[in-house]
Amino acid sequence: MPIVKVIEVIASSEKSIEDAIQHGVTEVSKTVRNIDSVFVKDIKAHVKDGKVTTYGVICEISFRVEPDTKHD
Repeated sequence: MPIVKVIEVIASSEKSIEDAIQHGVTEVSKTVRNIDSVFVKDIKAHVKDGKVTTYGVICEISFRVEPDTKHD
């Protein structure tokens, strides 16, 4: 039975919410394998002079933990 680990990340983008989510997944993928899903916990946007300047997301990224075959 696989074990799933969840980490929380904060990511942002000047383009869109979707781009902020993708940026978070892309960065985590550099060091974590077997990513299965992303749960967006919170969304926010920074505003300057009446315009949205940055989109931010807080995400939980889930990934399968690989078994340690050395100790089986």
